[in-house]
Amino acid sequence: MNKLKISALELATICKNSNPSEAIQRAVDGAQHIEKLGFERIWFAEHHNMPHIASSATSVLIGHIAGKTNTIRVGSGGIMLPNHTPLIIAEQFGTLESIYPGRIDLGLGRAPGTDQLTAMALRRNNLNTSFYFKDDILELQQYLDENNVQAKVRAFPGEGLDIPIYLLGSSTDSAYLAAELGLPYAFAAHFAPAMLKQATEIYHEKFQPSQYLQNPYFIICVNIVAAETVEEAQFQSTSLFNMFAGILTNLRKPLSPPTEKPIYDGIPEIEQAVQSMVNCTFIGTEKEIREDVLAFAEQYQADEIMATNYIFDAKKRLEAFDIIAKALIEK
Repeated sequence: MNKLKISALELATICKNSNPSEAIQRAVDGAQHIEKLGFERIWFAEHHNMPHIASSATSVLIGHIAGKTNTIRVGSGGIMLPNHTPLIIAEQFGTLESIYPGRIDLGLGRAPGTDQLTAMALRRNNLNTSFYFKDDILELQQYLDENNVQAKVRAFPGEGLDIPIYLLGSSTDSAYLAAELGLPYAFAAHFAPAMLKQATEIYHEKFQPSQYLQNPYFIICVNIVAAETVEEAQFQSTSLFNMFAGILTNLRKPLSPPTEKPIYDGIPEIEQAVQSMVNCTFIGTEKEIREDVLAFAEQYQADEIMATNYIFDAKKRLEAFDIIAKALIEK
């Protein structure tokens, strides 16, 4: 197995008694911290109509974070391409790559990143855009291609720039498409782990080399809650579990302080539903994180692990990144 890379997924989550400005600063602090620790990249996810997530204008946020850091790669995890025209994304990421050369990633997803009513508003009542996901990817690649000079529609900036494209997914559909197009593939096991095994098998078995990638490159996003003791890590993890419970019951709240027990303790239906969502969650000290995550990465042929960090306390959140780095990043 090649050297495992470690990176982070960030949603600019708004904490209890906080606001979007503070959430974005918290994301900046995290990015600057993990850059020093040797993390490979930090990605931001596109979500809409969610009052406790500040990453809706994903391209803008990527530029802000890239401007506050020096070497770490910054990108989208992902841009929900059916919400946008390929030309707009080519221009936006062409602009980002022009300002921060060699540091910008373009992760693309098919889902709306929101509810259906909001998706209609984003897509101007055309919900069929998701059916053209493959076509939109090919169009986007064409805009970025240096050989697009004879086309009547061109992307400036964007044309001829080396902006790596990653496909994102939580099902086997995206695994097939990433393999067919010969693109790196990132799987959202942090909230939808059910099809992880099938997805990695499909992607690796069906992968076709392309001008972009000669061998499969597989990223798995997982939740990691690290602390100095197992008990402390388990305590901090309740913020994550409570957040997912809010999503499942449609009682969404800001990221909140940890609780002695999850708020749904003793409600079997919610306990089971939350557990199915967070099955790929690693909780513990440096020792547990190292052993469990490395075994997991080997089992599912991961080239890179992308970690979420939903620890409420700002200091403990950064300390968790320290522990993850000690456990998983080779010096």
